[in-house]
Amino acid sequence: MLNNLEMRFDPRTIEHLGVKMYSTLPPALAELISNAYDADAGNVTLKFVTAGSRKSIKVKDDGCGMSSGDIQEKFLVIGRNRRAQDGDEPTQRFGRYATGKKGLGKLALFGLAKIITVDTVQEGKRNRFSLNWDDLLSSKGTYQPDWELRDKATDSASGTTISLSELKRQSPFDVPAVADSLSKIFIVDNNFKIILEEDGKKTHVDNERRYASFDKEFEWDVEDLAKDHEDFSQSISGYLYTSKTPVKPHSGLRGVSLFSRGKLVNVPEYFSDSTSSHFYQYLSGWISVDYIDTLDDDVISTNRQSVDWDHPDMVVLRSYLSSIINRVKNEWRELRKEKKEKDLEDKTGIDTAAWINTMPVEMQGHMKDVINVLSKEDALEEFTPVIKALHEIIPEYPMLHWRHLDELLRDNVKSLYVQKMYWMAADQATKIYFDHLRQMTGVDVDGTNAADRMFGGSNPLIRVTPGGTDTERNIQMGHHMLSKGVAQGFRNPSAHEPAHKLVPGVFSELDCLNILSLVSYLVTRAKKGVVVGGSE
Repeated sequence: MLNNLEMRFDPRTIEHLGVKMYSTLPPALAELISNAYDADAGNVTLKFVTAGSRKSIKVKDDGCGMSSGDIQEKFLVIGRNRRAQDGDEPTQRFGRYATGKKGLGKLALFGLAKIITVDTVQEGKRNRFSLNWDDLLSSKGTYQPDWELRDKATDSASGTTISLSELKRQSPFDVPAVADSLSKIFIVDNNFKIILEEDGKKTHVDNERRYASFDKEFEWDVEDLAKDHEDFSQSISGYLYTSKTPVKPHSGLRGVSLFSRGKLVNVPEYFSDSTSSHFYQYLSGWISVDYIDTLDDDVISTNRQSVDWDHPDMVVLRSYLSSIINRVKNEWRELRKEKKEKDLEDKTGIDTAAWINTMPVEMQGHMKDVINVLSKEDALEEFTPVIKALHEIIPEYPMLHWRHLDELLRDNVKSLYVQKMYWMAADQATKIYFDHLRQMTGVDVDGTNAADRMFGGSNPLIRVTPGGTDTERNIQMGHHMLSKGVAQGFRNPSAHEPAHKLVPGVFSELDCLNILSLVSYLVTRAKKGVVVGGSE
């Protein structure tokens, strides 16, 4: 039979590890929540009470509770490594593994309150005792809390309630803010509910709350990223996210958090020495690395804000996490580019990538620079009309001015030009021209003979001018010579030369454009001409 409870310690240990480390609500309350989790609870409720100037907090869980022996041999022993002494076995109800092993989390209680009352039930027996901060500090290494109830029979269900009174803080409770902070400390599964209550209003702490204010754009499953890695494919999981706009620096979400056994072990960071890229302003997420809790060495810091990155196993982990994030960075750039192009197309109705691709190579880089500036997120709305105007001024295939080609040529040669079949496009244009002349006159001639017959001599079949003045006669003669030149200089060679002799380098894009422009002029002039002869 236990007669007296006894806690042994150096009072300065309580002050340094309790008050100094857990002087704010979220990390201190997180330790109490961890106790509930380790006790196999399905629910833990934190009730915040304000009565005048006095404040208190009551933390209640439905876990396995503690026996009087557990209280003395486990709860009141500072620095007890429960895994070393009890083994690292899963709990009976939910199969959980313990989240801590230093035995210092209970000191969080003294960081918040002067009076701590523990009321616990296990298998029909109730125990209650209180801890007094002032008495504890005045003790000389041994502190004996008083039993209030000891092994009293009860019909109450198992569980533990810890009441914190005479709080050291005086400012009002901000329960939503506390909930936000706690959501960044725990990965909550479906079997563990954390509820904060004040004045009858309940606030739930869950995974959705952590990213409630995060404007997510893209997402990566860490298991997919690691699936082909021999060492990490089965040992890490989680999600990485990027936001639509830069993550606020003090939001607690910029960077990637590490968790082990459902609890934070490393605050958000990037696991890289080079973080100058603006990508890092958009990155958030979490990665679960439960295996680090099974290492022989304890690599998790006392306040669970960082791990020992100098440990050999952690050096390997950090290097791999850096490689994953670097991969995400590269994929993010491509995804952002695709989305930007899609957004730009939705706004302007223009496929800018396809548009720019139709321009000469020497123009493409300059146009990309212009479009990038005009289509920035904060500028797109304003400059959408400018981009549309540019498209009107510089249409697709700007070197081929479709709007200025005669309609007889425009649609018939475009597909050949787009496929870079330049000599065939020009050949098609000249064929169309001479075919049109035959249709106008009914005379079946082609090439230079057609040019001579249609426009030459003193009695041409087609007069493009009346011919009454020297100027008009010169225009008629020029049309004759240009038509003959097209036939002699291109139509005949394209009809008789092998295709490989007319490919780019021998017959270039510019050659094609020049021919098309000339033929368009000849077609337009011929259409306006007068047929003065023809088939008889």
